[in-house]
Amino acid sequence: MNHLTTSELEAGLTDIVRSPRNNGVLEMIVRRPQVGEREILEEGQLDLVDGLVGDSWKNRSSRRTADGTPHPDMQLNLMNSRVVALVSQDRSRWHLAGDQLFVDFDLSEANVPAGTKLAIGAAVIEVTAQPHTGCGKFVERFGVDAMKFVNAPERQDLHLRGINARVVRPGAVRVGDTISKL
Repeated sequence: MNHLTTSELEAGLTDIVRSPRNNGVLEMIVRRPQVGEREILEEGQLDLVDGLVGDSWKNRSSRRTADGTPHPDMQLNLMNSRVVALVSQDRSRWHLAGDQLFVDFDLSEANVPAGTKLAIGAAVIEVTAQPHTGCGKFVERFGVDAMKFVNAPERQDLHLRGINARVVRPGAVRVGDTISKL
């Protein structure tokens, strides 16, 4: 698949910034049982210790902790579904972004700053201050222009690459559930 150019990506920005600010929708749940593996779920369980139950988050080392253990403020990765739809060009490729929750919801700093609590299904998560900027795999899958687009300094406050969060109230989440600020 050909990757989009910067101008093609920028043309999609108008739709992205129209994402719902108050009541959005959980569009996709992706569990990563092992590095490089993805399971698309209709329903998942969010847990205080495990994050998304069955996901390998708690087994992954982090360069952001002194001892290399998984970072507690990076339990969950959320990405705006309009952004992933643009960069991936096909819903069957969304899971390649590596995030667990894809939402049609405004994830900008202005709308959901660190500390914001979000209700999704029966669960509540809290947005953390840990930046989510992507990696080399994102470039391989969606192209250099896509990485530059989502991480551009002039758009950094939009959190186009997504946000990190942690579970503060466990519960079930389902595709189609509403996501809203508390």
